[in-house]
Formats: sequence, structure tokens, C-alpha cells
Amino acid sequence: MSAEESIKKELTEAFDFIGEDKINIQRPGRIFIEVGQENFAKVFDYAVRQLKFSHLCTITGFDEKERLAFMYHLTQGPGPMLNIKTSVPKEKPVIKSVTPYFPGADCYERELEDLFGATVEGLMPGFRYPLPDNWPKGQHPLLKDWKQDTSEQKKG
Repeated sequence: MSAEESIKKELTEAFDFIGEDKINIQRPGRIFIEVGQENFAKVFDYAVRQLKFSHLCTITGFDEKERLAFMYHLTQGPGPMLNIKTSVPKEKPVIKSVTPYFPGADCYERELEDLFGATVEGLMPGFRYPLPDNWPKGQHPLLKDWKQDTSEQKKG
């Protein structure tokens, strides 16, 4: 059994809500799993503590029209990458911070706030990233329906 198959088996045995349709090995070295926000913390904690996924490579955000999705890319070092995807309603995009596990996640989470308008509960107050401090509030350039407000530019 490959490392990917072993991880898939362990996750499906540990969580009855993870069916074959929610987890797949896309190619060697890549495991993708999709979980609801209500189960995300349990699966993420298990991946980090039990399966020893000790490195957060990045967090990717997606605008899926009605929902915002977030994919957390984890590795065990030289082993396979586990990609855990969850989503929240676009009208209330609230997720929990993973900085208690990975303090360096704060930059990724600030990107989700700036670029997608997500609220990351538990993220310590701090600088904006990557948008400048004077970027207009409520303007999130990676949302599919975002239209740049040029009214300020026209005045100048």
C-alpha cells in the first residue's frame, strides 16, 4: 500500500463523514480531501497531530460564486501533500485561524482577509497584507464579482 493510500485509509476510518467521494489521490504525492466547515477543525487537528503533517505550505482561496473555499496544503516533509478543502457561505465568510498550529499562517490568513474578504477568527490584529494600508475597505480584488472603484481616481 502506498503512503497516499495508507493516509486515505486512516482518514476514512477515523472519520465516518469522509466518504470515497470526498477524498481522492489525484496523482502520486497528492491527496485531496473536502470537508464541511463544521468538521474542518477535527480533520485538520488529526492531520497535524496524528498523521504528523508538520508543515503548512500555503492556504489557497477560491471564489466559488455562492461560497468561498479555502484549501490548506500540508506536508510531512518529503512525504505526500495533504490538501484539505473547506468552504463557507460567501455572505458570511468566517473561518478559524490555524496560527495555533502554524504561527507563520498569519500571512496566508491576512491574504484571505484582504483579497477575499474572509474573517479569520483568532488571527491577531496586525498589518494588512498584501494590500496597502490605504486600500479601500470592502474592496477584495480576488472576488469574481469585484469591480474596482475608480471614483477616487477620477477626482484626482
